[in-house]
Order: sequence, then structure tokens, then C-alpha cells
Amino acid sequence: MRAVAAVAAALALTVSAATPAQAAPVTLTSGHVDVLDVDYTAGALTLSVNDGTGGAEIERDPADVVLQVPATAKVTVPGGSAWSFLGEAGSTAWVLPQSSTSGLIWAGWNTLEIPSGVLQGNTVSFRLTGVSGPGAVSVYTVSAGTPAKLFDSGDGLPDSLTVARNLHAHANWAFTRPGTYTATFAVTGRLASNGATVSTGAKTYTFTVLP
Repeated sequence: MRAVAAVAAALALTVSAATPAQAAPVTLTSGHVDVLDVDYTAGALTLSVNDGTGGAEIERDPADVVLQVPATAKVTVPGGSAWSFLGEAGSTAWVLPQSSTSGLIWAGWNTLEIPSGVLQGNTVSFRLTGVSGPGAVSVYTVSAGTPAKLFDSGDGLPDSLTVARNLHAHANWAFTRPGTYTATFAVTGRLASNGATVSTGAKTYTFTVLP
């Protein structure tokens, strides 16, 4: 029996040594982040997080990242029906702004690594397929004081946006309540050569909104 126990213990140690503990997700709190970083490599589209918050840009798997939205991101929802997707006028929303702001993530996307002529129309489709969390998530731009929604979980999903290749852009990312959210995106395109669809597959992003 002692011999059996010794062998079992040795096997347990071997399995433990061969299966290292999973590293904790990286929490990004401020600085430049391309939340949707789309590349085309070896006939496939890929989707990652381009972390530019440090001295060098790092491409990360979305599953390994938590995007933090601090209390300093709070804004008061303006009056007018155009802003109702953020909540009632005078209420609070949490917004990562489309312009670079100290202490906040500057969230955007890029398609800079997609070569010209590979995809039909030189475009891809960004698709937000699901959101889980205590409130609604929206992505929007503002021009001349008027918002234009790009994605909004508050009025139903999925939402799609056609995006040109070789583009680097930023928008406002808004949350209506504090708490933890997950948002699932996928990016697709059609090959110019034969019309076949290529896709990144679904990738889930985690946002933590602090009260």
C-alpha cells in the first residue's frame, strides 16, 4: 500500500508540474488601448487588444485583459432625446471619451494590419453580438454636440458596423451602471479572391465600472 501511495503522490506532483497556474488577467486603467485590434495573417482575421498603455505596444488576448472604467469617468446625461440611450437626463453614466483624457483609457480600434485588396470593398464588419452586465453598453461618436450611436446594447443586439481597412479610430464607450460587464465582438470579411467569409470568431471583453 505504501508503494501505491508513493506512486500516486509522484503522479500528482508530475501533473501539477506540467500544468502551471493560469496568470491573472492584466487590468488596464489608463492610456491608449485599441480594444478591437484586427489583423489579417496567413489567410485569417485575428482580433486582439492592442495595449499601448506602457512604453511599447503589446497585443493581448481579450480573455487576458480587464478594462477598468473608474469613478472619474462619470458624466451627467444631457437633456434631449438624442442622449436617452445613456439614461434619463440628469442621471449618471460612465464614459471613456473619444479624446485622450488623463487617468482614463482612450479606447478605440484599428484595422491597420489588413493589406489592401485582400477583402471585398477593403472593409470588415464589426459585430457586437452580446452584452452581460448591470446596465447597457454603447459606443458612439459626437459631432457638433450630437451623438451618433455605433453600438448600443440597450436597444437590442446584434449591432454591426462596416469599417474600412487601414483605419485607426476612437469613440466614446459608455456604461449606464457600475459593475462588471462582458461584451462579445466578432469581426468578419469576405475574401476578394473567392468571396469566402473569414472571421475572427467571437471574442469576449471584460469591463469593470467602478462606482
